[in-house]
Amino acid sequence: MSLTQDARKVREQMMNALFPTHPYGTQTVLGSQEHLKNPSITNVRQYHADWYVPNNMAVCMSGDFDPDATIAIIDKYFGGLVPSDAIPEIAASPLPDINTPIARDVLGLDAENVTVAWRTGGMNSSDTDVMNILGGILYNGTAGLFDLDLIQQQKVLSAYATFNSLADHGLLVMQGRPKAGQTLDEVKDLMMAELEKLKAGDFDEALITATVNNYKAQMMNYLDSNAGRADAFVTAFINDIPWADMVGELDRIARITKQDVVAFANSKFRTDNCAVIYKREGRDPNELKMSKPPITPIQTNRDATSAFLAEIQNSQVTPIEPVFVDYSKDLDRLTAQNSIEVLYKKNTTTDIFDLEYLYETGYANDPALSLAADYLSYLGTADMTAEQFAAEFYNIACSWSIQAGENRTYVVISGLGENMARAIELTEKLIAGAVPNEAILAGLKADMIKARADGKLNQARNFAALRTYASRGPAFITGTTLTNAQLGALTSEELLGKIRALTGLQHRIAYYGAADHAALLADLGAHHNVPATLAAPAAKVVYPYMQTPSSSVILAEYDAAQIYYAQYSNRGETYDPANDAIMTMYNNYFGGGMSGIVFQEMREARGLAYSASANLGRPSRLENPYTYTAFIATQNDKLKDAATAFDDIINNMPESEAVFNLTKESIITDLRTERVIKSNVLWSYISAQDLGLDYDRRRTLWEQIPAMTLQDVKAFQQKWVAGRPYTFAILGRSADLDMDYLRSLGPIKKVTKEDIFGY
Repeated sequence: MSLTQDARKVREQMMNALFPTHPYGTQTVLGSQEHLKNPSITNVRQYHADWYVPNNMAVCMSGDFDPDATIAIIDKYFGGLVPSDAIPEIAASPLPDINTPIARDVLGLDAENVTVAWRTGGMNSSDTDVMNILGGILYNGTAGLFDLDLIQQQKVLSAYATFNSLADHGLLVMQGRPKAGQTLDEVKDLMMAELEKLKAGDFDEALITATVNNYKAQMMNYLDSNAGRADAFVTAFINDIPWADMVGELDRIARITKQDVVAFANSKFRTDNCAVIYKREGRDPNELKMSKPPITPIQTNRDATSAFLAEIQNSQVTPIEPVFVDYSKDLDRLTAQNSIEVLYKKNTTTDIFDLEYLYETGYANDPALSLAADYLSYLGTADMTAEQFAAEFYNIACSWSIQAGENRTYVVISGLGENMARAIELTEKLIAGAVPNEAILAGLKADMIKARADGKLNQARNFAALRTYASRGPAFITGTTLTNAQLGALTSEELLGKIRALTGLQHRIAYYGAADHAALLADLGAHHNVPATLAAPAAKVVYPYMQTPSSSVILAEYDAAQIYYAQYSNRGETYDPANDAIMTMYNNYFGGGMSGIVFQEMREARGLAYSASANLGRPSRLENPYTYTAFIATQNDKLKDAATAFDDIINNMPESEAVFNLTKESIITDLRTERVIKSNVLWSYISAQDLGLDYDRRRTLWEQIPAMTLQDVKAFQQKWVAGRPYTFAILGRSADLDMDYLRSLGPIKKVTKEDIFGY
């Protein structure tokens, strides 16, 4: 699959150009076809013996545990490992100087783009501190040079700059996509001009302070979880960074000056020491076909148990008791002005806040809502330009967005709690007073049409559109998608009116932050501007999911060496909480990860798919049905073998007591250890409400799953899965497909890109 992924090909060429004598550039993580065709178990064992030794390892943990007891457990299971006094050294040849730009071309089916990159020092070097600031000055998604000069000014279709920090070396990477009629070199020159602007010191020094504040906010979020803290330990260990240096990072970058940034940029980033990778549209002549080899299925040993596993299973441990959310105690319900309900959860660990207005309408009611929200981000008011809005949000380390879902729209304001009042004030000021700009709107429409055309070139985007077409149908596509003509006809007045009308609707507010009840309600009362009477939203437009009374095939063309295949089934069953536990058990047993039947059979035992999954989906809302979906990515010439095998295991589910017991234990362990905390409490409650529930549905799983048997799963599979009719959605090159086989599945309907995308 990686051979046809253009983004991967671009990165491999970039790394090879910059690091021609270092493993970063001389080899890839996945390896070549020849590597994969000729694996050596001797080399695999030697690699393990060389590197997987205790003096080259760390156990990184963060959580609620007893350190002494934990060390005893680690000693028990890892204490027998023997240290090595011969850990290999990776000797890389010195990197040659780059004094002439290294240009490379990459061909592929995706839309064109251009990447420019330079080398910097590695993670454990002083370069990293400066680059964390320099990268934010160039691009931060809000008020960097790229943001304000290129994106806000609509000079390119898209562009970004980022710092990649690796152990031995780092990279400054800039990438851009052209507007209609624009060349890749023109995009490259525009990005280079922004870098030259930085090198000349042509930026406000306040941008450094703002970047530090935003980095501080990011670190608060990152370190506010066990996963983030443990990952910080990992980063320090694998990059040989003293922990004191990790802890002191914010203090160090806060001392970086404008002069430091400018001097560093001039010393590192010349016009003649970079790599330039042009991603062009076209078939890659170097793309090698992987022929279908004869494969002897492996007999899975899923019922066997190793002595090591048996020892772990037989260990006596004190069980961790589960904790479920009590919606009557674990969140507060407040009332703001005009009887607006506020769902409140206090942040007791950081000063980060998240405030969201929830409106019960979305793009199903109005497909122009997303465009209206996007347009608003380019505008200013009578007394503030769009650039000034962006700069002030960045300066106060806050952000805003409007996100339109199918039946719910969110106005999201988040950032440092000390600046929440100002962030609300700025957001609502822009919504209420945005000044239309027809030139910006015309440019936005042109860019959107170009982005749509680019999306039609991408394999993953085509498959996502095809799956939507198969499951939701043509009416959903046409009803929720603006055609290019409809897009072109929209006016500024219409678009801004949609956003302003939205804010006059009845809504709820979800808040997670450090403010107490009184302070929050005071801020909302002062800055959340609503009319005296809030209107009820229009009746919700519901597009039903397509039912599958009989099997059929939908085929969409895509000129690639592999197919993406999905099968979808909907018999019209509506949500019943009584199904939750057994359905969870079935999904985990059959389709759940590497231990599930699907992965073991389709990929490991039979070698018929790069990727495969199957799932009986629980509705997210009461009006939606249960749907069964299965997925395969494989070679064109494996379609019949893969689909036939998949059909067999879906309808004749293999039975294994060992896999069932492991699956059950895994679910129970997850229930014991999972904690729904912080802002997740609010979204757990909202999700439960969408299904008509007033309790944490995990409690039902905890009560019912321990008593389940494999025969319960088999009975569920026979009732809910076996013998279903399907819509088979296939994206591939029809000339390479077994059309007789496809006709045996059901009548074939060929669809165009216009059918599945809606434009």
